[in-house]
This record gives sequence, C-alpha cells and structure tokens, in this order.
Amino acid sequence: MTDLVIDTTTILSLALTLLLLTTAYVLSLRLLPSSTTPKIRTLYIWHLFDALIHFILEGSFLYNCFFTYTSVIPTSDYPHPASLGAEESGHFLGYHDRRYGSAYGKNAFAKLWQEYAKADKRWGGADLTVISLELLTVGLGVPLALYVTELIRSGAGQTGKAGGRASAKLWFWASVLATGELYGGFMTFAPEWLSGNMNLDTGNWMFLWVYLVFFNTLWVWFPLWVLYEAYGSIATAFDRADGKAVVSKKKA
Repeated sequence: MTDLVIDTTTILSLALTLLLLTTAYVLSLRLLPSSTTPKIRTLYIWHLFDALIHFILEGSFLYNCFFTYTSVIPTSDYPHPASLGAEESGHFLGYHDRRYGSAYGKNAFAKLWQEYAKADKRWGGADLTVISLELLTVGLGVPLALYVTELIRSGAGQTGKAGGRASAKLWFWASVLATGELYGGFMTFAPEWLSGNMNLDTGNWMFLWVYLVFFNTLWVWFPLWVLYEAYGSIATAFDRADGKAVVSKKKA
C-alpha cells in the first residue's frame, strides 16, 4: 500500500474540477428560467460540466500526448522490444526515438495528469487505447454535450416552452451521448480488469476511491440516469400518441 500524499497539485486538481462544476451550476442559473424543473436543470448542469471536463481536462491530455515528449537514447539493439521500458506501448506517431505523454511535460495540465497517473499510469504516457477513446470523447462528445445544453436553453424538455420535436431531439441525443459515455468507460477499464489491474494503484485510499472510483463512476451513474429519464419521456410520448390514435378511431 502506498502512502497517502496530498500536495499542492492534488489540491489544485480537485479544486479545478469543483470550479468547473460550479461554473456549470452558475450558468444554469443565468441561462435557464427560474421555472425550470430540477430534472431539466440537473440535465443541463451535467451536460455542461461534462463538456467542460472533456474539453479542458481531457483536451489537455490529448495535447500532451501529441506535443509533449522526451527523446530516447538508442541502445545497441534499439528499437527491439526488449530494449524498451515496460511503460512503452508501441511507437506513437511512428517515432522510434520519442516517448510521448504528460509524464514528460512541465506545463500545469501535464502536472495535473502526472497526479492522476499515480492512480492509473496509462494517463502519464501515450496509451493507444486511451488516446483513441479520448479523440472520440473530445471530438464528438464535447460538441454533442454542448448541443444538448443549447436544446435545453431553447426550452426543449420543458412543458410549453418548445415543440415535441425539440424534446425528441433532446432525449435522443442525450441518450446517444450517455451510451457513448458508458461504452467509453467500459473500454477504458476492461483491459485493466482482464489483466489484473497492471496500471492501477489500488493500494492507496485516495487513488482508489477518489480518483478511480468516485470520479469515473460519475460517468456511469449520470449516463444511466439520463437513459432512465429518456426512456420515461419516450414511453410517455408513445402512450400519448397511442391515446390520440384511439380517440381518432372512435371519432371516425
């Protein structure tokens, strides 16, 4: 078991996450009417927080993966796999003499990811599976989350504020994003579960329960809640449509 160390980087990393959540909440108060239901407001806050986290934090992860590296001094048999360190996972971007990732950076976000890499060391380097997932998350997930927030701001999902088609768009795209979040989370951690958690530090209370369990399961519970609410809204819409169809037949 590793010792619990709370340093400046730890505090600043947690504070940044809290700041992004607070920003999403404050914007919900400014941009949504006071009559907004708690469910729709929560949906707005979650998707805006989701977009901010993915764009700022995971976007910085990708930046460091593509632009931060250290040069490797060749050995006599380099680049034979036996000459590479255990943390090396292929030749990222085709460079045999470089190692990419936040572990080799000095900028503020590199320090943040160095902190998280204490819990999951894949985030300190250029893990190909993680990078592939984050390209989709930042490139597609962020615009989609912002689109959902804009639909909500325009009145979708609120009675009497927008048409049924706008609400249909809201719940459809929120469901698409939620499904993607769940799939991405599974593909991030399934390789670790199948390999005995080689890259995870589960012996440290903070790394296990705060970094790995708490923060990552947020992207399990909230997407599941979104899917539950979407199912309820879709089912209600079909019930109403069926009821109107029965009334129309009786009148005919």
